Amino acid sequence: MENQNNTLNQDTVLNQNTIQEQKMNPASDTVCNQDQPHKRRVRYSGRYPKRFEEKYKEHNPEKYADMINHVIEKGSTPAGMHISIMVKEILDFLQIQPGQQGLDATLGYGGHTKEMLKCLKGDGHIYGLDVDPIESAKTKERLASQGFGEDILTVKLINFANIDQVAEEAGKFDFILADLGVSSMQIDNPERGFSYKIDGPLDLRMNPLKGESAAELLRKIKAPELKNLLIENSDEPYAAEITKQIMNKRKKGQHIETTTALRETIEEALAFLPAAEQKEAVKKACARTFQALRIDVNSEFEVLYAFLEKLPLVLKPGGRAAILTFHSGEDRLVKQSFRELKRAGIYREVNNEVIRPSAEECVRNPRARSTKMRWAIRSEMEL
Repeated sequence: MENQNNTLNQDTVLNQNTIQEQKMNPASDTVCNQDQPHKRRVRYSGRYPKRFEEKYKEHNPEKYADMINHVIEKGSTPAGMHISIMVKEILDFLQIQPGQQGLDATLGYGGHTKEMLKCLKGDGHIYGLDVDPIESAKTKERLASQGFGEDILTVKLINFANIDQVAEEAGKFDFILADLGVSSMQIDNPERGFSYKIDGPLDLRMNPLKGESAAELLRKIKAPELKNLLIENSDEPYAAEITKQIMNKRKKGQHIETTTALRETIEEALAFLPAAEQKEAVKKACARTFQALRIDVNSEFEVLYAFLEKLPLVLKPGGRAAILTFHSGEDRLVKQSFRELKRAGIYREVNNEVIRPSAEECVRNPRARSTKMRWAIRSEMEL
């Protein structure tokens, strides 16, 4: 009996020691808990949160289709998505047939590409170009999951200024589309720095891995160059005032590193305006200034010049090209190029009147309002 009691006492002590050790070292309970700590999802604050990173439902359109439809019906673009503009008008003009080969020079979210791929009905091929390594990888995966794999779609991380390099590999194209607008995925993501409405780093690069950011540009650009940049790239009427305020801050060691800092600088520059006019004037000046810096950082006009020059060289005789522009500088370049090359007999036909999205589309997608479409048809002339 005494031996039995001693055994019970020893077992009790051992059990107590084990419990004490577990309390002191709870991670020892399971290796899984130690290797894979539980990570909570970002809290969805309310039914319709404002912060980009909280909109996980909008980032997952396949799972939350009802939410996506609701956001679109309100006239907004779901976070992480891009609503393609003038799809019907583009397809009506391109007249894509099975067996043809096409090029989407600006892949983006892949909305236009998907509709063009449908027209091929499984027979033919499309090349999609983009310089954004982040979004192009997502788009390639998204389209592949919808049945458009490498047998019918080739995605290349290349600037559309280099369409001649693509044609050397693939041959000439029956149809080409270029949508010169910034994708909504880039505008809405604060980390990319494309919008003055959301705080983030002042970047504005299509490819954040190459070149200098807008913040770096503002650190070193000279006042006359900045003023000219604002005028030439966006017809900014307050270019002198904005330039002066940026330079004043720089002299004080206050470098503009964020989107908010640039917006506040523009507000300060336009503080002389009457209070009733100020809010709207600041809004428009911000949009123009961000546009001007983005154009410079990404060499957008130089890229467009190169693309327009090479475009007829990569089109088959009778091939069709459609271009969507979003501001007067772009549209002017496209119009001049198309008309000059038509006079030279290189294009058989171009549209004289610009094509705009319907009123219904602009209500459904306000970002379509500034869109202009121009097209050209290649002649039989040898080049």
